Amino acid sequence: MAQNLRRMRYKKGMSQEELAAQAGLYRTYVGHLEREVHSPTVDMLEKLAEILDVAPTDFFTDPPPPIPAAPPRKRKRS
Repeated sequence: MAQNLRRMRYKKGMSQEELAAQAGLYRTYVGHLEREVHSPTVDMLEKLAEILDVAPTDFFTDPPPPIPAAPPRKRKRS
């Protein structure tokens, strides 16, 4: 949940302060959610999802795997 919240916030280009202000929260609480210090209530999940324009269930889905880097090219010996 925490990683998805942070990823979604970044995707929206929002700071913790901006998300907190729109949700009526303290910035430190948003930070705690993103570090899994606190767990949000269902009502808070719904509010955060609305602000971030996602479904509440999106907080609990696995993010897509990162695209692997291309393997280094072998250099031809002269």
